[in-house]
Amino acid sequence: MITHKRYIPLLLIVLVSGGLYKNAYSQTSSDEKRLSEKSYAREPNAVNRIPSSEEVEGYIEYFNSPSPWLEIRKKRISTLLPDAMAAANLDHWLIVCRENNNDPLANHVGCENAGGTAVVLFSKDRESEAVTSRIFSPMSESTALKELGTFDFVIDVDKSQSAIEAASSYLTQQNTKGQIGINSFTVNPLADGLSHSQYIALNDAFTGTDISFKSAEDAIYYWLARKLPEEIEIMAKAAAITSRWEYEAYQAVIPGKSTDLDIAQFLKRKMSNAGVGDGWAPSQNPAVNSGPDRGHSHPTDRVIQRGDVIQIDFGIRVFNQWVTDIQRFAYVLQEGEAQPPEQLQHAWKSAINGRNAAFNAMTPGTTGNAVHNAQQYVMQQSGSLPVMWSTGHPVGYVAHDVGPNLGVRPASDKLLDTQMTFAFDGFFSWHYFTPSGGHTAELEEEKGNNTKTISVEDMIVIQEDGARFLTPPQTSLILIH
Repeated sequence: MITHKRYIPLLLIVLVSGGLYKNAYSQTSSDEKRLSEKSYAREPNAVNRIPSSEEVEGYIEYFNSPSPWLEIRKKRISTLLPDAMAAANLDHWLIVCRENNNDPLANHVGCENAGGTAVVLFSKDRESEAVTSRIFSPMSESTALKELGTFDFVIDVDKSQSAIEAASSYLTQQNTKGQIGINSFTVNPLADGLSHSQYIALNDAFTGTDISFKSAEDAIYYWLARKLPEEIEIMAKAAAITSRWEYEAYQAVIPGKSTDLDIAQFLKRKMSNAGVGDGWAPSQNPAVNSGPDRGHSHPTDRVIQRGDVIQIDFGIRVFNQWVTDIQRFAYVLQEGEAQPPEQLQHAWKSAINGRNAAFNAMTPGTTGNAVHNAQQYVMQQSGSLPVMWSTGHPVGYVAHDVGPNLGVRPASDKLLDTQMTFAFDGFFSWHYFTPSGGHTAELEEEKGNNTKTISVEDMIVIQEDGARFLTPPQTSLILIH
């Protein structure tokens, strides 16, 4: 088991809360603890509620225990897949798996260890609505599959035979007619795993039958977009770790000495010591940005200066399966400053108000566009520059997961539903001028080539009565002395 050393704060950080300054790790009052999620979603100056070190250490220990994924996967197939196939009007869904460059859904359907070509077939009974799973697998590999019990039926395929042709023979013998789902005909990369050569092989195997193909995208969309309660709890634990580590990273900043890369390396060490992985491409995780906006990019050796607004965009992967995506923001006080300049306070409050508008709009049956528009209205009223990014996106198995987009992508017209999980931002953007002569990077009417954007990002799950944060959101700008 990997041990985790308790981090000793290196630098005091204070948090703004209506003129009240508190250590980032001080205890809040009982009244503050009773703030509901809806309440602190609406209050821009609420005190940050930071997961405790003891809580996080317990979660890290849990994530170094055996993964629950195999049992969760079985439950997802038995409880969520029937409704997914019904929503897509599919009685059969066929997935072709192979060695090395496998289908993106291999791990979700149970063929992640395929050597030779194998075919997974899900079939839904029209009367009982239950889904039966079959895999047509090369012999010897099929032995292990039978022992694991992943599938209801394992059909041996001789090495000289084709698993695709075996699946075709089975379906024709069952007098199957009409359309079956395959992982193709879509722009969604997670639903487009069928290679061109595999598609040709499928066409050849089903020529002369009464079976045709349609995209399984709708079934995949429904299935992956929803998470089981057990998964949501795992993601909440991972979100707490992610959030606390970002606060800790800010404590280590020394103005005029620390670099963006120092912050990134601090977080990389935390990940390594805890035994968790990167939420996305390692070279861009975390993205740390103390200068003008750079988007999703690698951290540089830029030295952090007084007057800087710092962004950390960070995610971890736990059990090699679930990921987080959280952003935290800090301001480096100028000499003699006790609080951020008024214009920066306006930017922060506006970003949190936009975040809260989006949060309160996230209810079952709402479109992603409606959530995005709720924040856009606040941004326009507060004087923000336009922001090119969506308000949010699904998060879970990957940072940008399958589900309704909260903003400007094609999936934004899809409806939010319970059990869906999202990462979403509170935005405010302004023209950026490098701090100099004791002045903060200012909010100016004059146009500049660079911008700075507050995009404080948190994770939520949709419930019957609306959104619930997976870990307490950032509500106050972190101040670095």
